[in-house]
Amino acid sequence: MAGEKKLVEEITPRDTDFARWYTDIVKKAELIEYSGVKGCMVIRPYGYAMWENIQRLLDGRFRDTGHENVYMPMFIPESLLNKEKEHVEGFAPEVAWVTRGGQEELTERLCVRPTSETLFCEHYANIIKSYRDLPKLYNQWCSVVRWEKTTRPFLRSREFLWQEGHTVHATAKEAVAETERMLDVYADFCAEDLNMPVIKGKKTESDKFAGAVATYCIEALMHDGKALQAGTTHYFGDGFAKAFDIKFTDKDNAIKYAHQTSWGVTTRLIGAIIMSHGDDSGLVVPPKIAPVQVVVIPVAQHKEGVLDKSREVEGRLKASGFRVKLDDSDNSAGWKFAEYEMKGVPLRLEIGPKDIEKNQCVVVRRDTGEKSPVSLDALDGSVTGLLDDLAKNIYEKSLENIKARTYTCGSVDEMNAALSKNGDGFIRAMWCGDAECEDEVKEKTGAGSRCIPFEQESVSDKCVCCGKKAETLIYWGKAY
Repeated sequence: MAGEKKLVEEITPRDTDFARWYTDIVKKAELIEYSGVKGCMVIRPYGYAMWENIQRLLDGRFRDTGHENVYMPMFIPESLLNKEKEHVEGFAPEVAWVTRGGQEELTERLCVRPTSETLFCEHYANIIKSYRDLPKLYNQWCSVVRWEKTTRPFLRSREFLWQEGHTVHATAKEAVAETERMLDVYADFCAEDLNMPVIKGKKTESDKFAGAVATYCIEALMHDGKALQAGTTHYFGDGFAKAFDIKFTDKDNAIKYAHQTSWGVTTRLIGAIIMSHGDDSGLVVPPKIAPVQVVVIPVAQHKEGVLDKSREVEGRLKASGFRVKLDDSDNSAGWKFAEYEMKGVPLRLEIGPKDIEKNQCVVVRRDTGEKSPVSLDALDGSVTGLLDDLAKNIYEKSLENIKARTYTCGSVDEMNAALSKNGDGFIRAMWCGDAECEDEVKEKTGAGSRCIPFEQESVSDKCVCCGKKAETLIYWGKAY
């Protein structure tokens, strides 16, 4: 038992040092390993399995909304990247360049994609000729490279995995509708599959994506009160179309420029899951993306019939569609309990000789630690019900965290007082729309604008910064 206790003690408590707690989790739960390339990580099987489940579930939602998957090249010629001035200026500080191929200097530098707008635009210009070719609803699963100075596993790395949707439409109305629709897809996915509530809204002009007319986002709040941008969608208007000559003949036989969107989420979602649901014992993984939903632990497995019954239960649950692991290793049961608690497996199922006599097992929930004897005859239904209840419970905990850490303020002084007294969180405050006020609020409080929420209300008639007439409600916060 001493070994098991030490395993848990090696995790720094969340409220002692949240950053260290996070690093402890990603390492000790075997999600990542650091690589020899600074700022890049090895995503280990357990962490990658979480991403695969995220990918599978999101991809299903994309297909249900009519999107198709494609794949674009990794390299972008410098001349192609430079076609959209605002876009390239936004990404220039983070771009990695290839200047040599083999032993030869390249005649033109190649950018390692930080995002793929220019590649999609070049392709769309070649294939779109008529209104009959529209809309084009494409998505890509790939990795991208951004030369970040400060990195942290999953949250910010030089290479990361993501999906990027890129769509083309005949009208601005259709493109804006697509941008908003995909934001809803992301928000529903976070709530239903990651059990993580989010705030939906629009970015301010100064915070929108380079080259976009408008950027929308979903903002989550972590256990420590810091915000995390969990996904974004962008309406490009016809700016990229004009830069790349994406034109089509419309029904009225007139030549028109197309309207475009893009949208994406990344492996940052794994970091969001850790910081939303984890505790001092390790991960708490939402059931729908858990690599293992149920771990079967034989108790006193050396005794006759215990392993056989455990294997029978494992096979039965797998046949019912659950992701199940039987740990029949020679580690002690206590060690196994601590190990799978650390890894956040939603349900632990214990079977020992006395359980077999009673035709039952003991099921332990990861979120509450509650133990329940369950008849083996009713096991499938019980597991389904417990997983559903666990998912609902961790969602409610995350929602309560948002409610408890959201403060309404009428001045910069009130913002600082709220943050000083209560800790970080979302601050709801009014804004006049002036970018100088937006910058001043961040300078004086450390809290930047996170989004203009779709659900608007007036909490004051004055701007939180300058005191002039307010135009809009903003969610402010310190962020990852």
